[in-house]
Amino acid sequence: ATLAVKFFATENHEEKEMDLKFSKVTRKGPITIITLSRPEVYNALHIDAHFELNKVFDDFSADPEQWVAVVTGAGDKAFCAGNDLKWQAAGGKRGWDKGGFAGLTSRFDCDKPIIAAVNGVAMGGGFEIALACDLIIASENATFALPEPRVGLAALAGGVHRLPRQIGLKRAMGMILTARHVSAKEGLELGFVNEVVPVGEALAAAERWAETIAKNSPMSIRASKQAIQKGLNVSLEQAISEQREYPAVKAMAASQDYIEGPKAFAEKRPPKWLGR
Repeated sequence: ATLAVKFFATENHEEKEMDLKFSKVTRKGPITIITLSRPEVYNALHIDAHFELNKVFDDFSADPEQWVAVVTGAGDKAFCAGNDLKWQAAGGKRGWDKGGFAGLTSRFDCDKPIIAAVNGVAMGGGFEIALACDLIIASENATFALPEPRVGLAALAGGVHRLPRQIGLKRAMGMILTARHVSAKEGLELGFVNEVVPVGEALAAAERWAETIAKNSPMSIRASKQAIQKGLNVSLEQAISEQREYPAVKAMAASQDYIEGPKAFAEKRPPKWLGR
């Protein structure tokens, strides 16, 4: 349950912050910032945190006023250390809701962009959360790994499937089979990191990306993301021939934004996006 709701002004808009038990949600205009908040265990997650985050992402997905999400970790040491192994070893029940690890790794129906602001350790499930996002912005001290084989597990919350799809089979095998740690710089070279920034600046950089995305029509952004995701599952020919039947593409073509964009361009003014 929500414990507190605060309102305070920022330079450009009102900011809404909601504190939950294992996470924090802050809304800045059309941008939702979701902070994994268990810093005492490097933001490692257990069953209660997974269910809370599933609700958080459900709310983001369903809110027409929220266009982009940023996910980060509390503190300056970790994005997320993955599954809370100490909780599990002590007999804690393991599991998550339909959205998967952190309510995100099995969430295939969200067409809104989600950005990971990786501000430190992203291990195991933490890396899988980042891989489930559309962009990864990493601070220089960020470290990525799928170390599950070292503790008798496997990265089955999407890691073994997403990583080879995103960076290629041999590169992914090199990370997964050795369970080695990869720096932010190497992540950029491998292709799963979009930008590396100084320590302490990951969230600000991710917000900058989110603000840039939010300048575009949210209907177009959702159509683009859905077309990419659905298109990757079929042949190029099939993707191009079927794309106009994708729900988000049809919604874009039927929206007010579809009219507003060309009109604003012709009138040489900034468009006023409605998101519908």
